[in-house]
Amino acid sequence: QVQLAESGGGLVQPGGSLRLSCAASRSILGFLSVGWYRQAPGKQRELVAASTSGGGTNHAGAVKSRFTISRDNAQDTVYLQMHTLRPEDTAAYYCDARTAVKEYWGQGTQITVSS
Repeated sequence: QVQLAESGGGLVQPGGSLRLSCAASRSILGFLSVGWYRQAPGKQRELVAASTSGGGTNHAGAVKSRFTISRDNAQDTVYLQMHTLRPEDTAAYYCDARTAVKEYWGQGTQITVSS
């Protein structure tokens, strides 16, 4: 069983920055992709950003130019650097890792953007 442990969430003022980390219990090179999703109250879970094993990245339109996904394969960790946070970024953020046959989720970390 794969464990994904997120950290780095919290309360931040609009315009602020945060960095989320997702530490995997096994090599992330074994996943087709690793990424971040978020879910706000009353809304569906949505993709924020993903990184493929081939080195490609994908960022949702709402976060492009503000958020950046990166990975440290040696540390089996995926990061989400977030800048210029907005109240609408408030959500629970989940780490996701996928193989061809299975998907794994972390427990989530809450980000609240408020003054």
